[in-house]
Amino acid sequence: MNTKERHVRENNARENNIAESMPAHGKKQKNNGVAKSNRLWLWLGVLILIFILVYWLFVIGTGEDLMGVFNG
Repeated sequence: MNTKERHVRENNARENNIAESMPAHGKKQKNNGVAKSNRLWLWLGVLILIFILVYWLFVIGTGEDLMGVFNG
């Protein structure tokens, strides 16, 4: 390998390192944070839907019947 080829390879490697440095790292961190946030909102929505379902079952009396609660 002559010196020119080695110089070209070193420059390519340096450019790749620069491209993957701060801006790329920042994008990865942002995307990771967005994914975590979306996952939290999804679970919060699931919990709210479960709460609404349980509340609805008690309002129509099905939950009370299943638990043996008797009014009057």
